[in-house]
Amino acid sequence: MEAAFTPDLIVKAYTMGVFPMGGDDGIRWYSPDPRCILDFDDFHASGRLMRKYRQNVFEMRVNSAWDDVLKECARRETTWITDEIFEAYTKLHRIGLAHSVEAYQDGELAGGLYGVSLGGAFMGESMFHCRTDASKVSLVYLIERLKERGFVLLDCQYMTDHLRRFNAKLISRQDYLLRLRGALKLNCRFD
Repeated sequence: MEAAFTPDLIVKAYTMGVFPMGGDDGIRWYSPDPRCILDFDDFHASGRLMRKYRQNVFEMRVNSAWDDVLKECARRETTWITDEIFEAYTKLHRIGLAHSVEAYQDGELAGGLYGVSLGGAFMGESMFHCRTDASKVSLVYLIERLKERGFVLLDCQYMTDHLRRFNAKLISRQDYLLRLRGALKLNCRFD
């Protein structure tokens, strides 16, 4: 018998280094080896992007447009953000474990990202942009926020060209699980 796809199940999976993705055939579970992370000490953003960030081109907010962020992240040719994922992560958001970061420009949502925070770990799930650099600025903002609050792990799951530009790195599953165990012992608050 298959377990119900609940926030409790998702949290338990994350604590074991496993995450869900939706698809046409239902929910699948993944624990990639190697695993992609953004190490705060190695994080690098271009000078141009950092100038844009410091100039406050975007107004940054947290947890102000959860549904819109998920809908925008799902708006692509193929998406793992199925209705079941949307519903379960919205429940995680309501209990304070899932969070969104939003970049606004001229009063409109321009980009953002979302993920799950557990202890001192943040599991990044997806990002989007409607305006140039909005998702990148959201990522810089996320990193700054996590560092300020004592987080030690930003899980990005899989390497992408986008993440590679920020010095994301691949580590072994064993190394990831070791870092995750340490991060889960911390008592960090995202909001």
